[in-house]
Amino acid sequence: PAAASKWVRLNVGGTYFVSTRQTLCREPKSFLCRLCCQEGPELGSDKDETGAYLIDRDPTYFGPILNYLRHGKLIINKELAEEGVLEEAEFYNIASLVRLVKERIRDNENRTSQGPVKHVYRVLQCQEEELTQMVSTMSDGWKFEQLISIGSSYNYGNEDQAEFLCVVSRELNNSTNGIVKEPSEKAKV
Repeated sequence: PAAASKWVRLNVGGTYFVSTRQTLCREPKSFLCRLCCQEGPELGSDKDETGAYLIDRDPTYFGPILNYLRHGKLIINKELAEEGVLEEAEFYNIASLVRLVKERIRDNENRTSQGPVKHVYRVLQCQEEELTQMVSTMSDGWKFEQLISIGSSYNYGNEDQAEFLCVVSRELNNSTNGIVKEPSEKAKV
């Protein structure tokens, strides 16, 4: 009988979980602790035909809750929404876990608002006399990267015009929603 009482079966929304009383009672104020460790007439918990405690919650999000009670770490699979885990942590009244999940959500929001930085590069062809104007009229966010001389378009006379390739780049992060203002191909003189 002692061994039987050590293990607890939970039926969470139709999915079975098995754990020890010790694990479920890690958080003394939690719903699970009240359910399994202070069982009394006041809770009057329902059990199914196998003797498992019936809990009408989503089993998908119960895994991270139970694992947290087992080892004290918050582990959430990529496909699980943190908000779902937060909802369950609040329902089961596990204050330390609620705090952890909220921090995780806040960190993720901060991270995604910066987003991964991507760079967009453009190569513009221009003539010597257009260079200064082009560089000075580059639109916001574009950075001048490199200038490559590609010789001159006219080799004779005083009309010697050097041609350049001008490489510019800009950072694309999520805040610009991927909208790139193109620099004009040639600056209008």
